[in-house]
Amino acid sequence: MNTEKNSLATRSAQRMVDTLSAYGVEFIFGIPGAKIDAVFDALDDGGPQLIVCRHEQNAAFMAAAVGRLTGTPGVALVTSGPGTTNLATGLVTANTEQDPMIAICGAVGRADRLKRTHQSMNAAAVLTPITKFTAEVAHPDNAAEAVANAFRAATTVPRGAAAVVIPSDVAAESTDAVVTPIPVAPLGAAPAEHVSRAEDLIRNARRPVLLVGMRGGDPRACAAIRDLLSVTDLPVVETFQAAGVVSRELVDHYVGRVGLFRNQPGDVLVDEADVLVTIGYDPVEYDPRLWNADPARVVVHLDEVAADVDAHYQPALELRGDVAATVRALIPELSGLRLSESAAASVDEKRAALTAIDEAAATHADTEVGVNPAALVLKIRDLVDDDATVACDIGSNYIYAARHLRAYEPRRLLFSNGQQTLGVALPWAMAAALVRPGTQVVSISGDGGFLFSAQELETATRLGLSFTHVIMRDNTYDMVGFQEELKYGRKSGVQLAEYDVAHYAAAFGATGVRVSGLADFESAFKESLGNPGITIIDVCVDYRSNTDLAKQLHDDVLE
Repeated sequence: MNTEKNSLATRSAQRMVDTLSAYGVEFIFGIPGAKIDAVFDALDDGGPQLIVCRHEQNAAFMAAAVGRLTGTPGVALVTSGPGTTNLATGLVTANTEQDPMIAICGAVGRADRLKRTHQSMNAAAVLTPITKFTAEVAHPDNAAEAVANAFRAATTVPRGAAAVVIPSDVAAESTDAVVTPIPVAPLGAAPAEHVSRAEDLIRNARRPVLLVGMRGGDPRACAAIRDLLSVTDLPVVETFQAAGVVSRELVDHYVGRVGLFRNQPGDVLVDEADVLVTIGYDPVEYDPRLWNADPARVVVHLDEVAADVDAHYQPALELRGDVAATVRALIPELSGLRLSESAAASVDEKRAALTAIDEAAATHADTEVGVNPAALVLKIRDLVDDDATVACDIGSNYIYAARHLRAYEPRRLLFSNGQQTLGVALPWAMAAALVRPGTQVVSISGDGGFLFSAQELETATRLGLSFTHVIMRDNTYDMVGFQEELKYGRKSGVQLAEYDVAHYAAAFGATGVRVSGLADFESAFKESLGNPGITIIDVCVDYRSNTDLAKQLHDDVLE
């Protein structure tokens, strides 16, 4: 038995682990090093499950995905110097897209803090701009409270990334300071008089519309929104982060998603609304200047977070409070609300247009170059269950997934819609396989994005995870290429080369297969969903229509 652990004075590294456990953290993703080894040693005696990764950036991606999928932060545990700086992309992605996660970063001992020595750096200064909370522990008595406050910051709306820097000597010193977990206090509903005003605005509207954003996808908020839809005719447009808020049973309320394209059915409906109710919407999802041409139009902002007011987003009314509680306060006020005949006809027209877009995309599945990417995405949509998790990387594949993939449960279709970070799909799929075992998990990337994080295949096979990864191959950075072609009439710096997925996957204990044509893809994809382990399906796609499709995109919405 570890007598030190059970003594009154315990290493602060152990107190940090105990605090994470007390707050319900289940997974720590890390790469060890001398300046953080005290925490790794403490984890050997128990605590959250430690998953040793191949790169710190991927550890951060997985930690953030656990936060997005479960609401409880995952943790990235890394050493000093480059171990910490390698987290930067993962942290800024999580913070922008409001996925709760915590980074615990080792640092040189306090005596070396200001010296020009091995791995000495001002880690807090590096981390502060890319997190919503950063603490540097200067005394062992502060270690547990720093972790507790990081957890509270990460899980307080707007959620995001928090970091704790712990010098190696502090982590090794003993302390008897213990922090008892205190959950973030919940808010109540918006004030009753504001709810009543919202009811008047919505009931007197000619064409009311709900625009549901990322915080509308939280489980309690989603349940309340669905209850509201079940007793009204209100139509819903989702952002990408809110994909799945509208269930299959309530699909008649669904009029599409918005975020990349001009004049999609959802965009048109939002533009036609005389009263637009935004629920849990954040401007990072879809900049108001792209969808709100009339700033004087009545907008009702329903959210826990105060409106971020700009020239194109000036709410007439703010319902600030717990999203679920506020929506539930509206239910008795709006129950029985029916759209006018003309408004209902407009919704039906937009829904028919959604169907027509998909039907047109499904034609001409194969060319001499490869599979029609839209047809491929629609095939994936047809073959996965409603409880499947589909993680989408950035690249031209993202455009087609955003346009055509449907979801009927929240947090099941995952996009990096804030930072548009390349390489997230595979680590996100790994996190989904960890927290949703026994369900279908699929990730989609291009051939470029796949290699950003593909070294984690070793981690995934070591853990015994099961999921399918689809590579939509064209051997270029196409999303950059077609934008260059539109700007300059030619492409530069985007050409890549072939690599052998079958041999690459086999090297890590996974299965890799190259398929030709949509029929072959369907067969391989179906088989992969029923097989344990990891299957990488490599399929050539024909992106030649991207320059035409790009004309429907908003300016400056792609990385």
